[in-house]
Amino acid sequence: MIIFPVAKINLGLNVVERRPDGYHNLQTVFMPLPGLCDALEVTVMDEQFPSAVDCDLKVTNIDIEGDEQKNLVVKAYRLLKEEFPALPRVHAHLYKAIPTQAGMGGGSSDCAAMLTLLNTMFGLGLTEQQLIDRAARLGADCPFFIIGCPAYAEGIGEQLQPIDLSVNGLSIVVVRPDIPVPTREAFSLITPHYPQKNCRDVVLTQSVETWRDDLVNDFEASVFALHPEIATIKERLYQLGAVYAAMSGSGSAVFGFFRHQPSLEGEFPGMFTWQGQMSTF
Repeated sequence: MIIFPVAKINLGLNVVERRPDGYHNLQTVFMPLPGLCDALEVTVMDEQFPSAVDCDLKVTNIDIEGDEQKNLVVKAYRLLKEEFPALPRVHAHLYKAIPTQAGMGGGSSDCAAMLTLLNTMFGLGLTEQQLIDRAARLGADCPFFIIGCPAYAEGIGEQLQPIDLSVNGLSIVVVRPDIPVPTREAFSLITPHYPQKNCRDVVLTQSVETWRDDLVNDFEASVFALHPEIATIKERLYQLGAVYAAMSGSGSAVFGFFRHQPSLEGEFPGMFTWQGQMSTF
């Protein structure tokens, strides 16, 4: 069975409070990008297959550092294995197309997709809310990818309110330079504060052309100071005619919305680039 975990972007991202547990409370609007996705295929492992692991994961196309057995896909399998001991051993092939350490939620999306796929493939009978509860145990962004529609998020990102968001007719460009931005480092440079305008209100009540002044990603100030090349990408997207541009998550991917399809020929050499067309969710 195969499933296609999608990327996301953040429309506004405000770090509003530091929590006693060391995490931070956020306000953000998550938006899925169905056209930019990984591919996750799971097959049952033959009983005679000589494997020391119960979830044999192979990642291709984009190299991911670290032990594949510590990947969120494997953690998702083992979380359900604890609850459903009869879950068979599996092979998992993850084809990565979503750039890593980009603020686009690729790992979280893969994790949520694994939960969803196993639930369907093996008839576990978990409801959407039960999947959300289990996803929250694996990562703050993971629950969003269970619901898969635009949503306003609070808490550490797990308190979700689906919203109706129309971006029909806009095209989008995503640019990710070869600059990893570790999430832990990005958070360490943030001073929590409440924004003058809530990102949900801006997105739902204002035209895209006004977002430039009112829809802020709090990570941009510190990340741009450390990596001015990322700030340059954002400015270049505006020069190419973007009506709104911002960094997604804690970076380093930057996206821009356009009323037209911009030409990227000769732009952003050596960087990951992706273009798509937005629709109404």
